[in-house]
Amino acid sequence: MDELLLRELTPAAIGVLTRRGLDFASAEDAVQEALIQATRTWPNDMPADPKGWLVTVAWRKFLDGHRSEEARRAREFRTWAEPPPGPTENTDDTLQLFFLCAHPLLSPSSAVALTLRAVAGLTTKQIAEAYLVPESTMAQRISRAKRTVRDVRFEEHGDLSTVRRVLYLVFNEGYTGDVDLASEAIRLTRQLTVLSADEETSGLLALMLLHQARRSARTRLDGSLIPLAEQDRSQWDTTLVAEGVDILQAALARDRLGEYQVQAAIAALHADAQRVEETDWVQIVSWYDELLRITGSAVVQLNRAVAVGEADGAAAGLAALATVDRSVPRYAAVSAHLHEKAGDLRTAAELYVEAARLASSLAERHHLTLRAARIGQHRPGITEA
Repeated sequence: MDELLLRELTPAAIGVLTRRGLDFASAEDAVQEALIQATRTWPNDMPADPKGWLVTVAWRKFLDGHRSEEARRAREFRTWAEPPPGPTENTDDTLQLFFLCAHPLLSPSSAVALTLRAVAGLTTKQIAEAYLVPESTMAQRISRAKRTVRDVRFEEHGDLSTVRRVLYLVFNEGYTGDVDLASEAIRLTRQLTVLSADEETSGLLALMLLHQARRSARTRLDGSLIPLAEQDRSQWDTTLVAEGVDILQAALARDRLGEYQVQAAIAALHADAQRVEETDWVQIVSWYDELLRITGSAVVQLNRAVAVGEADGAAAGLAALATVDRSVPRYAAVSAHLHEKAGDLRTAAELYVEAARLASSLAERHHLTLRAARIGQHRPGITEA
């Protein structure tokens, strides 16, 4: 056994793991565990790439340890949440509240507001600030929602898919004011996962965690957007990624596939790529095919066209885009991206301007406007077909 080789490889392996997002102590512990295994196996089976072997085994050791710790915490939480023995008149009505707040009689906006007020316990002022509306407006919305479901019996509540849809809407609102709606949605979905033990709810939680893992890398200090391809992946939260992947794998193992599980699988493939060039676009297209089969959604068709463009080239992406309804939100932005990828900068610049005009947020509008301007600078020297 070459101890000198091991001493030389140790700091290099630690360096790789820290660049993947581990803190130094965790990386060092994982490498030490891998070194122990190396001393047992290398004398009889020396790997062709010792450094690669050491990094791979250390990373697996870290994930195994993380999963073990998460399982321990889950056991402790279940023990803590277990009601005391003996008769009691108190029951946990959280699940009933979830269902009642997602009643089909309510509009999506009213269902979200009532869920945040009745289940999450946020004040009317906090919800109003999160949605950038006057407190009086939000108070009226919540009051109307309460009146709508006032005489509804619990056995008339909405179904679980409606509850999930409401939580998904809450998550997608992100955060404004002093309320972090994304984190609040994750907290509520964790509760629902424990209460319902449903694989599609687990898929929704995995999807939220995988998206939340990229949150710190999505915007610059000035608030401008950073596209996925340009994000600093070392800023992604590897703990959230590992938890999301574990939850997803357990849900997929039940073999009852749903749209949130598929979306989470796509997010997991993005998270698995250490560099954007390593993204498995072919597999992502396959998952989009599955998602399209389940939902029939035009938005899914649009996103699939982007994936096809990455997997098979811009021409194939544009062909896939041609089957999508042009009225679908962000159609112009996707078309601009694919035309830019195809080298048609004049058309791309015009489409980015159109997409900016149609953007639903200031940050997205700013990003698309800058993209149009940047392409416009390079147009004079381009001879286009």
